[in-house]
Amino acid sequence: MTIQPSPGSSGFLPGSSGYLDMFPERRMSYFSNSYVIGLTVAAGIGGLLFGYDTGVISGALLYIKDEFEVVNQSSFLQETIVSMALVGAIIGAAGGGWINDAYGRKKATLLADVVFAAGSIVMAAAPNPYVLILGRLFVGLGVGIASVTAPVYIAEASPSEVRGGLVSTNVLMITGGQFLSYLVNLAFTEVPGTWRWMVGVAAVPAVIQFCIMLCLPESPRWLFMKDNKAKAIAILSKIYDVARLQDEIDHLSITEEEECQKRNDVKISDVFKSKEIRLAFLVGAGLQAFQQFTGINTVMYYSPTIVQMAGFSSNQLALLLSLVIAAMNAAGTVLGIYLIDHFGRKKLAISSLAGVIASLFILAGAFFGKSSGSSNELYGWIAVLGLALYIACFSPGMGPVPWTVNSEIYPEQYRGICGGMSATVNWISNLIVAQTFLSIAEAVGTGSTFLMLAGIAVLAVVFVIMYVPETMGLAFVEVEQIWKERAWGSSYNTESLLEQGNDK
Repeated sequence: MTIQPSPGSSGFLPGSSGYLDMFPERRMSYFSNSYVIGLTVAAGIGGLLFGYDTGVISGALLYIKDEFEVVNQSSFLQETIVSMALVGAIIGAAGGGWINDAYGRKKATLLADVVFAAGSIVMAAAPNPYVLILGRLFVGLGVGIASVTAPVYIAEASPSEVRGGLVSTNVLMITGGQFLSYLVNLAFTEVPGTWRWMVGVAAVPAVIQFCIMLCLPESPRWLFMKDNKAKAIAILSKIYDVARLQDEIDHLSITEEEECQKRNDVKISDVFKSKEIRLAFLVGAGLQAFQQFTGINTVMYYSPTIVQMAGFSSNQLALLLSLVIAAMNAAGTVLGIYLIDHFGRKKLAISSLAGVIASLFILAGAFFGKSSGSSNELYGWIAVLGLALYIACFSPGMGPVPWTVNSEIYPEQYRGICGGMSATVNWISNLIVAQTFLSIAEAVGTGSTFLMLAGIAVLAVVFVIMYVPETMGLAFVEVEQIWKERAWGSSYNTESLLEQGNDK
C-alpha cells in the first residue's frame, strides 16, 4: 500500500526537489517573502550575540590586562577569561537541544536572552577577574542555547530552495556581531571604564530580541509535531501560497506518521543505536569540529594579540586592523549566503578549506620570518595579509556550511538533540583551541602553531570529500533518504519505507 497525495497535489513527495522542478513557478527566492525574512532576522539576533561575545573579548582583554595586573602576568588567566564563555556554551548547547525539543524553539530563545543579558551585567560590574569569569560563564550559557536554537528555527521556517541562504543569514549575524564588537571596542578606547562598556553593551541586543520574540510564532514544524496543527498551518500559510501550502502540509503529515511509529522520548543513546542517524551525526559533528580546529576563533579571539605579535604594538592600531578583518568576515558571509544555494555545500566547503590552507602557510611563513630576528616590518604586514586572506576564504564556506548542514541533515525527532550534540562538539573544540593557542604559541612558536592548523585543514578536506553529502535544494525527507541509502543500500528507498509504515 502506498500513501496517495492529497487531491490536487503534484504526486511527488511534498516539498521535494522533483516537485519544484515540475512547478518552478512555486520556487521561492531569498527575498520573495518578507515574513520569512523577518523570522530569520529576529532569530538571527541570537547569532549576533554569539558573534559579539566572540569579538568583544579580544579587544576588551587588552584593557582588562591593564586594569588587573594578575591577568597581565598570566597567559593562563587570559585564556580562562576568554574560554570560560566556551565552558558555558558547551553546557548551554548540550542542554539546548533538549530544551528545544521539550519546550520549543521560541522559549529556548527567550531563555537564552535572559541568561545572556544577566551575564553581560555581571561582567560589566565585575570588581575582580574572578567575578568577570563568572559573568563569562553566564554569557556562554546563553550563547550555547542560541547557537542550537537559531539555525533550527530558521531552517524549519524556510522553503527548501532557500534554506541554505536563510540559515547562513544567522552566520552573517554572527560575523556582523563580531564586526559590531570591534566598532564598540574602538568607540570606548578613550572612555573611562573601557572594557566594562565593551562587555556591558551586549545586554542591549539580548533585551531587543527578547521583546521581538514575544511577538513571533513558534516553529511551525515543532507545533505540527506537537499536535498543534491549526497554529502550524496558520504560520505556514504566511510562508507558502495556497497551491504549495497543501503539499507542505502533506509532507508534514507523512513525517508525522513515521514519527508516531517511533518513540517520542529520544535519548542521546538512541542517536548511536540507529545506523543512519549515527552516520548523519558523524558528518554534522565532524564539520563542527573541523570548523574550530582549522583556527577560526583563534583568529577572532586573538586577532589583536596576533597583530601585536606581528610587531604592531599600539592597542588602537591592533583593534583597527582587527576591525578590517572583521569587516571582511561579514562581507565574505554575504557572499556565502548566495553561493551556498547556488554552488552547493560540499564544493563550497572544499574550496574554502583550500584557501584556508594557503593563508595558514602565509601566516606561518610571516611568523617564522619574524622569529628569525629580522626587524623588517614587511613580515608584520605579511601576517596581516595572511589573516585577511584566511577570513576571505573561511567566511563564505566553512563559516556557514557546518551550521547549515547541521540544520538540515537530521530527522524531525532527532533535530533538536543532534543539533545540540553537534553544537556541543563545536564549543568543546572552540574551548580547546582558545584555551591552548597562546600556550602552544609560547611553547613551539606562532609559526609552528599555524602550520599545525594547516595540517588539520588538510584532514578537513579529506573528511568533506569522503563523508559530506550534497544537500543543496533537498527537502528534509530527501536528506533522510541519503542516510538510509548509505546505511542500508540504495534499495532502501523512500517509497518502500512509506509502504512499510502504512502496512503496520
